[in-house]
This record gives sequence, C-alpha cells and structure tokens, in this order.
Amino acid sequence: MIQLNMSDVISILNLCRNYLIALGVLVFIAVVAMMTNHVFTKVSSDEKSEQISGASTGVKTGPKYALRALIRREILVGLIAGIVVIANLVSFGPLSTLLTLSTGGSGNISASTIRRANQHIEDIAGEGIVLLKNGGAVSSSSADGSNGSNGSSSADSASSADAGLPLQKNSKLNVFGWSSARPVYGGSGAGALNDIYERVSLTDGLKNAGFQLNPQLEKFYAEYDAQKKVQRGAVGNNPKASDWTLPEPTVKDYEASQSLLDSAREYSSTAVVVLARTGGEGDDLPADMSKVNYTENSSDYKDFEEGRSYLQLSRTERDLLNLVNERFENVVVVYDGLNPLEFGFLNDYDHVKSALWVAGPGQTGFNALGRILSGETNPSGKTTDTLVYDQKQTPWWNNVGNFAYTNMNEFMVDKKDPYMGGAVPTFVNYVEGIYVGYRWFETAAAEGVIDYARTVQFPFGYGLSYTQFAQTMSPVRYDAESGKISVDVTVTNTGSVAGKDVVQVYGQPPYTAEDAQRGIEKASTVLLGFEKTKLLQPGESQTVSVELSVDDLASYDAKNAKAYVLEAGDYGISVQADSHTVLAQDTVRVPETIVYNSAERTHAGDKIPAVNQFEYAEGSVNYLSRANRFANFAQATAAPDSFEMPEAQKAQFINTSNYPHEKDDSAQMPKTGVKGDAQLSQMRGKAYDDPAWESVLDQLTIPEMQDLIAHGGFQTAAAPSVGKSTTVDVDGPSALSNNFTKKGSVGFPSAVMIAATWNKDMARTYGSDMGQMADELGASGWYAPSMNLHRSALEGRAYEYFSEDPVISGVMASQAISAAWEKGVYGYMKHFALNEQETNRWSMICEWIQEQALRELYLKPFEMSVKQGGAKAVMSSFNYIGPIWAGGNKQLLTTVLRDEWGFRGFVDTDYFAGSYYMSADQVIAAGGANTLSTFDVGTNYVSDVTNPVYVQYMRRAAHDIFYTVVNSRAYAAGNTRSGMETWMKVAIGLDVVLALVAVGVEVLIIRAYRKRKA
Repeated sequence: MIQLNMSDVISILNLCRNYLIALGVLVFIAVVAMMTNHVFTKVSSDEKSEQISGASTGVKTGPKYALRALIRREILVGLIAGIVVIANLVSFGPLSTLLTLSTGGSGNISASTIRRANQHIEDIAGEGIVLLKNGGAVSSSSADGSNGSNGSSSADSASSADAGLPLQKNSKLNVFGWSSARPVYGGSGAGALNDIYERVSLTDGLKNAGFQLNPQLEKFYAEYDAQKKVQRGAVGNNPKASDWTLPEPTVKDYEASQSLLDSAREYSSTAVVVLARTGGEGDDLPADMSKVNYTENSSDYKDFEEGRSYLQLSRTERDLLNLVNERFENVVVVYDGLNPLEFGFLNDYDHVKSALWVAGPGQTGFNALGRILSGETNPSGKTTDTLVYDQKQTPWWNNVGNFAYTNMNEFMVDKKDPYMGGAVPTFVNYVEGIYVGYRWFETAAAEGVIDYARTVQFPFGYGLSYTQFAQTMSPVRYDAESGKISVDVTVTNTGSVAGKDVVQVYGQPPYTAEDAQRGIEKASTVLLGFEKTKLLQPGESQTVSVELSVDDLASYDAKNAKAYVLEAGDYGISVQADSHTVLAQDTVRVPETIVYNSAERTHAGDKIPAVNQFEYAEGSVNYLSRANRFANFAQATAAPDSFEMPEAQKAQFINTSNYPHEKDDSAQMPKTGVKGDAQLSQMRGKAYDDPAWESVLDQLTIPEMQDLIAHGGFQTAAAPSVGKSTTVDVDGPSALSNNFTKKGSVGFPSAVMIAATWNKDMARTYGSDMGQMADELGASGWYAPSMNLHRSALEGRAYEYFSEDPVISGVMASQAISAAWEKGVYGYMKHFALNEQETNRWSMICEWIQEQALRELYLKPFEMSVKQGGAKAVMSSFNYIGPIWAGGNKQLLTTVLRDEWGFRGFVDTDYFAGSYYMSADQVIAAGGANTLSTFDVGTNYVSDVTNPVYVQYMRRAAHDIFYTVVNSRAYAAGNTRSGMETWMKVAIGLDVVLALVAVGVEVLIIRAYRKRKA
C-alpha cells in the first residue's frame, strides 16, 4: 500500500496556501480586534464606582462593560464563522476529491473470498516455483536428435541418483540465511502486499508441510534480524532513500557460537540456504553496489567490490555457502527473489544439489514451497526470462540507467518543484532493437557470435520436474485460406510420479541476405504459443492443441514496406522444451510475400493497416543488426558517447512550456449544459457509437467535464447532470489497496511467478479473484495488470511485469483482464508504453527505439490485451517515446490504440505530478481521457474552454469514461448510486446545525448585552 509522501504533502499545502493565509489573516484580525476593544472600551475608576455591582452573580454590568462583552463575543462568533467558511471552501474545493476518496469504496472482503484467494495463491505458487537444479540434471529436456514431426523428449528429468529433492516428509532441516527470517513476499510500491492480513512466512510454510526446523538456527536468525531492522530495497519514489543492504551473519558470527554449527550438523545432514533480492517502484536495482547506499556486514572486507551488481552474491553470502557446503551433504538453495540472480555459483559447490527460484510468492505461497520440498507437489514452473552467467555480457547492459542531456537546460524543472526539482530531460537508447532476452541469445548462438553454454545458464522456458515427460508432435496443419496453423502435441508422463508439463511452440522465420540488406530484423526463434497439461499420472497421456495464425510469423518492416510483412519462404514450427532445446519440428511454406498495408489485408485483425507512426522515435541511434553476423555489435551496444539531443529531435521535443495548442476557426462549439432527463444508466449495454449518447453528452456542463478530466486519481469523478456517480479505483497488481480508506486485499504472487506457471487458467484465476475482491471493496477499477517487458534484469519494477517475452506477457495479461471484467471490474492495462526502467522515470525520459521493436515486442502485450482480453481502461506511462510524452502521444493513444486495435474505453495518465511535462490539454488532444490526480496541480485542467477544439476533446474524453464505467459493476443492479457524496451531506448537515447554533448564540449574546446595559 502506497503511503502519502512528503512531495504530496507539500503539494497539498501549496494547494491550500491561500486558504491558510486567509485563516491566518482572520486570526490576526480577531486578535487585533480583541486588543482594540479592550483599549477603547476601558472603564474609568469613576465609572467603576457607579456600576451596579452584581455581587450575587459576579457579573459586572453597565454600558461599557456590556459593550466590551458584546464586541468580544461577536469577534469570537465571527472568528468561528470564518473558520467554518474557510473549512467549507477547502473541503468543497481543493480537498473535495481527497475527501470523496477517503470516504468511498469502504466495503469489506468476505471471509469466504479471502479463503478462496489464499488457496489460489498457494496453487499459483505451486506451479510458479521453478526447480532450476536437482542433482545431476543440467537441462530441462533433451531432443532425440530428429527434426521430424514425431520427435520425442525426456523432458524435465530430475531423477538422477544424487538428486537432492524431494526431501523425506517430516524430516529435520537446518535453514540458513537472514532471509529465512525476513523473506520477500513481493515488491515495494504499487505492487506491495498489505499489512492487514497475516502472511505465511517461509519457515511456517516448511513447518506446515511437516518439516521440523532447527530451533536454535531459527532463534539465531530472529535475534539477528531484530538487531538489523533493515527496510531493504527501493523506497517509494526516492532513490536516495533506498537501502540496498543485504544483512547476513559473517563466518565470525557463526564461529562465535561453535555449538550452533555442531548441533546443526547433529540435527540434520540437510541444509536449506535462503538467498533473497527485492525490487520496487521508484528505483532500479544497482548495477554497481559500490555507488549506492548499503551497509557492510563486516569491517574486515567489502561485501561488494567496485563494479559488482545487486544480482551477484555478496562476499558474506559466498562465505555462508562455503560454510554450509563444507558441513552438510545435501544443500538446497532457495532463491526468494524478484529479479534473475546470476546463478553461476551453483556450479561451484559439490553439495549444493538443488536450487529453486521463488519469485515473490505472495500471502500464502510459501506453503507451496514446503509441499514442493516434500514432494507432495511436483514443480512445473518454467522461467520467463533467460538466466545468464554474466549480465554485463548482455547487449542492453550499457544502455540502462541515468543519462542526462547536457543541452536541454531550458527545459529544466524549477528547483522548488516537490517532485522533479532541478530535473532536466534524460534519455535511454533501446540499442538492442528486437534482440531482447532469448531473442538475442538464441540468434547470437545461431550466428556463432556467442558460446551459448558459457553464456546462458538456464534458457527461457526452462524448469525441472520430479518426473519425466515425452512430447510427440503431429504434422503441423496450415490452412492458407484462413491463415490458421494448428499444432497437436501428445504429452506422456513416462516417469513414476504425477506432474504437469508445458508445451512450448516456437517459430523460425527465414532470414536471408536480402533481409539484412533491407533492414528487416528477425530472431532465429520466437515463442508463438503454449499450453499446459493437466496433472498427468504416470503413464498417462494428453494431446494438447496450440492454435496459431500465420500472421504471428510476420515481421514489421519499418524501412521499406513500413508495415507488417510475411515474406515468402519456409517457416519452421517447432515444439521445444525451452527456447534452446528443440524436441520436434515441422515446416510451413508461405508461397508468396504478403504485405499487410491495405484495408483488404490487415495484420492480426487490425481495423486499419498498421503502418509507420513512430519514425521520429528512432532518433540518431546506431541499432544492433543481425546483418553480417551482428557485425556492429561492439559499436551498437557501447555506452552512449553523446549526451546532447540532436537539433532535429530537440525541435520536436514537447513539454508544457512549448505545447502547441490546436486552433481551428471552422470548429463548432459542442452543446453543453442542455436541460434534459437523459441518464448515464440508460446507456448500459449500448454500443459506443449509439446515437443515444449524444443526448447524455449534451447535458454535461463544462465544470463537470473539467472535473472528470482533472480528477482521475483512484476514481472517476461524478457528473450530477446525467446521474454519473463517483467510482473508486484501487491500486495493486499483487494486492488491492485503497490508499485512502486503508482497506485492501490479500496479496497474490508476483507477475513473474504467475507467468512462470505457463498456465492460462492460473492467470484467469488471478484476474477473477482480483475482480471479486475489488467488487467487495466497492471498487470498479483496478490499476493492473502491468505488462511492460523485462528488458533488463535490473528493472526495479520487474516483479510487476510478466516476462522478457511479449507473447507470454500478453496471454497472461489478457486472461487476467478478461476474468476481472467478468466481475464488472475494468483492469487498467499499464504502463502504456515503454516503462522498462524506474531510473529517471519522472524526469522527462526520452526513449529512442526502432518502430519494429516497438511494435513486435513492447506494444504486443497491450495489443493482445485489447484484442483478446477486451481491455476497457489504460494507464499511460511517464516516459517519452522519442521527443513526445507517452501520455500525450496521439499516434500511440489514438492511431494505434483506437484506430488500429479497435479499443473502446478510456486512458488515464500515470500519477499526475510532473506538471512540467504533463497537461490535460495534451492528454485529451492525444486521445487520453483523464489525469491520475487527486488534487489540483494546475495543468490537470483544460486551459481554454472557449476553444471549441478542446471542448470537443473534453466531450470525447467524457464519452470514453462513461462507456467503460456504465458497463462495469458500478452500474450493475444493486451497485448504482447517484446524488451527493456522503461526506458532502454530512458537511452540509453540520453547516445547517452550526448555522442554527450561531443564530441561537447570537440571540443569547444580544439578550445578555441588553441585560448588562440596563
């Protein structure tokens, strides 16, 4: 749950500054008036002697005493009245939205829903925990050597004699590592878990599975943790506050209590070593630990030498592994982390027989870890990223991080700004183009550029099991007329225990010298589709069908055709155990080249042809190319050597200081404020372009539309003229959080773990439970799922995103969105688009990218979420696409999202704080609808409502919001509400009572004055 930060507090105080000044002036006037009254109504000694003494009452009487008392009391009444008036002005003015949010969406999640969700969390963790190593098993599967359509495999084998897992049920375990006492359940920031529900800890998960844990070690780590009190990782949106300390007892700490180690060896010969890494919103993981805030574990050595990253082991962690490896025969490494660690150390220890990746298991997911260790659950998770030995060898390593322009100071943010003070525009070059993740490693290996075995430790799609499977592929069926491709795979459990397997289907497009010459980049293999089997008993088989489209084989040609192109040739269709291990392969022949650039032939169901829209975002960057076996690798992937934005791109750069407002002398002012009886509720179930919408929109007033646009933070605002009530949005891809009422839900596993199940049903379960819990909380919108790609292993927010691959990301996101909508809850697909790093995300970060990579990779999950998931709401992103802010990019929000993909719904911005580059004018002109703001920052209002062009945009924005909201749970039977907010009714009622009291007090004051005067 996100906490109010100091920047917000400063902004709110600035917002209320004039009212606070007025209050101060009022108090000052009251004090001066009191003093003046005392001086000018002073009673002389002669007058005192003439006063009639009220001896019996102690009340001094007479004209001047009466006048002094009257004035004093009237001043007090006036002061109180002034305070009430100011409080009303503040409440019904700048703080109106905050008060509405603080009193709305206050439902409670039922006990039955919580129980069901907790069970589903365990189910997801049971299939999303990845077994990386077990005994002598070194790969997830091995092909039989054939490339025909009936290849087979011995997939997921982990049955070697020296396998460390599963462990005997009810056995004793020694659990080592500080993180055993402080496990990672999920990330920080928007995706954090709530503290209002009890969590199953890692050690409790093992105990619940029947294991007995060494109590001395438990006590040792609990006491150590109590001493450290580390809030590790990223902290909100303030990288300077982030603490990357990795506390771990040193060898000296263990040796100081030699009996601890001796008794542990006597307790059990099995040791579980827990390592953990976290991530969070606002800060990326450190590429060089020597340059960030962390505390050493020992004064005798450095935990991290210069240049070593957060995803490498610390010296103290190495020492712990050495210590445990020397003393125990069977060592199990549990990596409880959100980003892919460098696992090369697993090869260095004879007794480290098994390793698992637990990527943030949520509220109850550690129960699943216990069951996997005991063998009650057979692991079936697969990696959704490529795990390499050395991240520095990746093509993107030098081009993630902090790169500030040196020639953009005229756009510097005022240093007094509470959010971005002193920031200048920055940049990131997506130099690797389409070669992200396995697309690079597989293609580079195919071209002979890298030694795959020395570079990649665990491929994308890799994961072991306690049993073995065989996969047999039937001949691929291709219907050229419909463009449909069908792949049938029979999976047989050839082992001795029940388990699930994943069918992964990849495509291999032809890459020729002509492609290199024309600049059409193609990876050697690309994931096309996948399915997961049911639980197969030993000897049981299941035939799984994967349905594809020939459009999935097309590439985007941004240079010549400037559209998607499916070139003539032979396309390999393979069933694989992972991105590297081919089990069986067939071929689909495309007889002639297809260019998707006409209304008769659009790509993947586009409403209009997808043609170049983002040429300006390519910039002046040298991009990696497969031509001549990646001949330009060294030059393209080097760190930036120029920090000046070229003048051509600088001329296109837009922020609020130079945003060009549109003018059209022929534009007609739309109707507003028309008296009528049309109600939004009447539009439920009507098409977006139904003519009846016109009457509803005609009734809207300018202030209502301003409110809808300006206050889209955690809500959609009310519009009384058409009976539109306020609706509530909740944050949280892992746990729903109402940041104002402090209500929330249980926490699901990270998106990484959900994707690692490779199970579409699990993604649907996740979305359905989130929708149900949001409904019970009284919320109609859900700020999730997030579907940016894992461009870099250092992404601080990677745990919110599913994978490095767009297809699995799009499938999982689509399933979650569709399932939540079945509950009437609209998921905001986010962050649209290119939010692949946290560093500088608020400081006008310009991201330069080729259109081919943008369309084939980074936009793909969003496209799938619209076309397959039926998305009705979008959250745009902070970053720029080239020189244009994503939240105000017309090509992105209108041409691609609406015109090409057919989206119907509304687009909200990300948190609306960067007023130096965010403006409602640009938002609505681009196709956005509202700003994620809960209070006024100036630029969240449309600046000129006399301009008919922008009033038309305002009308369209309201239409977009209304269309989504009226079809959501907010207008389902029993949920519809209208009229004034509850707090407003209470405030008005209180005002009436206070007014009556004031009248009564005034009567009493006057009576008292007359009596004293007499």
